[in-house]
Amino acid sequence: MYPNLKLEIFKRGLHQNHLARSLGIDETLLSKIIHGYREPTALQRHSLAGFLAVEESWLFEKYEGSLNGSGHGSPRVDPGDGIDEIP
Repeated sequence: MYPNLKLEIFKRGLHQNHLARSLGIDETLLSKIIHGYREPTALQRHSLAGFLAVEESWLFEKYEGSLNGSGHGSPRVDPGDGIDEIP
């Protein structure tokens, strides 16, 4: 999942279908890229970053954690060791 990409689209009030049309790509493909089901090509990465006027490397930072609410992978602050993961 690319949370920064999703955030930028949301912050700008864009609709995925409008963005996809503007970039000349399929809406379904854009959705798959946003949600991490498909890797964007170098051209798609460059086009999206340019359209949104943000750094490409930042835009495509991946989130690998769990969003299922189970608590696995949630950060925990431990004063002695820094940040650990809750088992």
